[in-house]
Amino acid sequence: MHYNLRLFWRTFYRSFFNWKNSHAPLNKKRLIFLTLFYLVWPLGSLFIWLCFGLDDIFFPGYKTHPIEKPLFIIGNMRSGSTFLHRLLSRDTATFTSLTTWDIYLTPSVTQKKFTQFISRLDKKLGGHLHRALYAFDRRTLGQIKIHPISFFQPEEDENVLMHAWDSLWVTFLFPFMDEFPNYQHFDEALSPERKQKIMAFYKSMLKRHMYATGKKYYVAKAPAFSAKIETLIEFFPDARIIYLARNPLDMLPSTVSWVNYSRGVFTGGFTTYQYLDEIADLTQHWYRYPLQYIDSHPSPRYLILNYDDLIQRPEQVIRGFYEQFGYPDKPGLDKIVDEAVKDTLAHRSDHTYSYEEMGFTREKIVEMYADIFERFGFDKREEETSMRRSQVVTVTSIE
Repeated sequence: MHYNLRLFWRTFYRSFFNWKNSHAPLNKKRLIFLTLFYLVWPLGSLFIWLCFGLDDIFFPGYKTHPIEKPLFIIGNMRSGSTFLHRLLSRDTATFTSLTTWDIYLTPSVTQKKFTQFISRLDKKLGGHLHRALYAFDRRTLGQIKIHPISFFQPEEDENVLMHAWDSLWVTFLFPFMDEFPNYQHFDEALSPERKQKIMAFYKSMLKRHMYATGKKYYVAKAPAFSAKIETLIEFFPDARIIYLARNPLDMLPSTVSWVNYSRGVFTGGFTTYQYLDEIADLTQHWYRYPLQYIDSHPSPRYLILNYDDLIQRPEQVIRGFYEQFGYPDKPGLDKIVDEAVKDTLAHRSDHTYSYEEMGFTREKIVEMYADIFERFGFDKREEETSMRRSQVVTVTSIE
């Protein structure tokens, strides 16, 4: 099992002793976060890794547990992956996913088996603990508006690599980009040894989850795996891939807003938008690199899907790739789709952003992603309409 202890030390050192000229100044809010983090995370990590060791003793069968036809949803952030992931996760007869609870509180088989026992006991005693946990969830994570989060909802798989401290997502907490390897270009930039360690850890986490739940098929929301697609297929040769593509005029400003909001939560926030060059580079690579791989490795196991098609006719699209990928037909899929759409539309973000504040223009975005506009026929929009739209945009679209 892999843990990047050196990177963990470096992020600690930079946070307290070398934070000047960084995006994480040691202000009051940052100091509160760091104090809480270093009181909780190291002890929690030690306990989790102890449980990983107990898995090897009491549940060694997880090591050989099959992962059949796992489905990975890739593409850029803010491109409909949350909607599709959570919709498919409602089909519990077919799929399972890692929830926020699974990722951060019960990543090991030992922890999952224990909580399954407590859940069964609580159900027999009237479900009081269950109701209390859901009430706590609504009062805490449920208050985050830009992206719907819950302990009990499926979440992005890149999060589980936090337990190895070798993930792009660590940068949301510790944005010292010069300390991190180039996760944004994973396949091309990381050494073969580093890639093997990270993906071997990830695969072991999926095996633990599948073993503990007894489910047959796994579905992952994995935008960050857009940069890992070659290594991903190496470790999961039976994988099914859905590549989601959304109009860059919508995706890019939404991603800039989300990244700045997320990193700002842990650093005290910003008066102007940051990371623009990083995000522009990342999003261009996450559009093009997976497409290049899929184009050069044609297979019925891969599907390139336009965001607009997914949003306009979700049931037809989903039934199509169930058949294409060899998943069992779902008679009640229409009800699942209706419920997912209603829940998504009921979530209204209170987050706003402006193209102009980010320093972008319609012409610049169209130029940066010219090949993407051409391939997918995305609307480039009239300049006047685009400028009106860019003044203040509220995040209400399906993400």
